[in-house]
Amino acid sequence: MRPVLCLMANELFGEITEDAWHAAAAIELFHNFTLIHDDIMDKAPLRRGNPTIHAKYGMTAGILCGDITCIYSYRELAKVRNVLPLVLQIFNKTGIEVCEGQQLDMDFESRNDVSIDEYIHMITLKTSVLLACSLKIGGLLGGATEGNANKLYEFGKNLGIAFQLQDDYLDAFGATDKLGKQQGGDIKANKKTYLHLKAWETASAFQRQGINEWLQNDSEEKVPAMLNLFGETGADVACREAVNLYSQKAFESLEDVAVISKRKHALHELASYLLQRDK
Repeated sequence: MRPVLCLMANELFGEITEDAWHAAAAIELFHNFTLIHDDIMDKAPLRRGNPTIHAKYGMTAGILCGDITCIYSYRELAKVRNVLPLVLQIFNKTGIEVCEGQQLDMDFESRNDVSIDEYIHMITLKTSVLLACSLKIGGLLGGATEGNANKLYEFGKNLGIAFQLQDDYLDAFGATDKLGKQQGGDIKANKKTYLHLKAWETASAFQRQGINEWLQNDSEEKVPAMLNLFGETGADVACREAVNLYSQKAFESLEDVAVISKRKHALHELASYLLQRDK
């Protein structure tokens, strides 16, 4: 998805350039580096329907595979010839933010006072800035003005927030065979997702007691019990509404990009598909 967005943003302004292919490859390599290390930190057994690298080959191999994948991303980015200093500045800033977002995500597991605003900030860093970076770099390499590049960034940022909120929802309510990973993984890991935080915000005293009890429980009943609480508190509906809100913001920013509407159609269609997926 991320390299495709980079290439599609590039194509808004003309033919896809050689630089855009290198940038897209670098972005995908960097994304996979973060997935490898995230899986280690999350103790995740599955990724895309297959055993994670550390689960299959061991922790040392997992760490080193992630490290070298990050190095490969910079090797690919170094092949970019046009506006490379600016591209590196955006890429490096994004890389730092992604790591900050992952640290916040891990910190939230041991906190009981996380707000929804804090959560949105965390997923903005961990997930959406890389989508935004992909679009901005692709646009700049295609000759976009600073204004258009910034609109593409805002489109990607809000698309990323909506995408992560949808991912939170699917992690809880999606089927394992479609997800390619264990259902309820966030619940099992006590992650403070939007669903969890909204359920806590709207829960009665009795329901909050139930949430606290299940946070300390690792039995097989934990996931269905928390799903039931998400439904009782309306957190499931609120999560879908939040997806729609950030989707609207994303499409408004795309509309503001100063190119003819016909050229933006493919990006609009891809974003719509991503936000309507069920896996």
